[in-house]
Amino acid sequence: MGFGAPWAGDTASLLSMDYRTLAVARRDDGIADVALARPERHNAFDDTVIAELTHAFDTLGDDASVRAILLRGEGKSFSAGADIEWMRMQGEADEAANIASALRMERAFRAIYACKRPVVARIHGAALGGGTGLTAAADIAITAASTTFGFTEVRLGILPAVISPYVIEKIGLAKAKSLFLMGSRFDGREAERIGLVFRAVPDDELDSEVEATLSHLAKGGPDALARVKRLCSDVGLGAPSDESVIRVTTEAIAAVRSTSEAREGLAAFLEKRKPSWIRTAEDR
Repeated sequence: MGFGAPWAGDTASLLSMDYRTLAVARRDDGIADVALARPERHNAFDDTVIAELTHAFDTLGDDASVRAILLRGEGKSFSAGADIEWMRMQGEADEAANIASALRMERAFRAIYACKRPVVARIHGAALGGGTGLTAAADIAITAASTTFGFTEVRLGILPAVISPYVIEKIGLAKAKSLFLMGSRFDGREAERIGLVFRAVPDDELDSEVEATLSHLAKGGPDALARVKRLCSDVGLGAPSDESVIRVTTEAIAAVRSTSEAREGLAAFLEKRKPSWIRTAEDR
């Protein structure tokens, strides 16, 4: 059931853009596979990676045939964060160019966070600095227990500025402040404990856990999944009694109940059958 193995098996069709630092494919089972592909640099990002991540997530998010997006890293690491040489060069640019570069980086993280499709991140090896930020920007992050995380920016004399909103949303202000200040490293189990990742598993179970997560997503209505993401963004940390929260939530359920997807889902439940959006291996 569900999507099947997320990074092996079916022949994938490439997106039209000729990516240099990503390996991007759309599979016929509904998964879009986005792999950071600079293993020789531990998938550290620079201007090219940033531009390509933005393009990939914007494009795939607008594709109705995509059910979920898997973000992963090739080689030994998920991502070592920003390329240090690239960061040094940005600091030598004039103020306008420096700010423009930072805005492009922020846009890449926002493209992942605000993507219309669920984003599952497969984390292994090292996820440091911006790599930890990418983890926070994903909807559901599954990590190997041995993964090394850390907001190490202060030890380089810089700040985890662009990633901070995503991290603070995931783990809270007090915990984020402590980790930002200390710059210390922690493993996957601690990442799960503080809420940075959804689940940490033994290294040899990482692939099967990611596959199971994608299979769970396959059971949700595609439109409902997109609406859940918007709902969470709109509600945020608002109190249940806030007028704005009441308006958002009541309008959301009223709007979705009249959709063809909702009618199909409710009918399938009453008729004790699977809704039409669940695809089995025999359907592919």
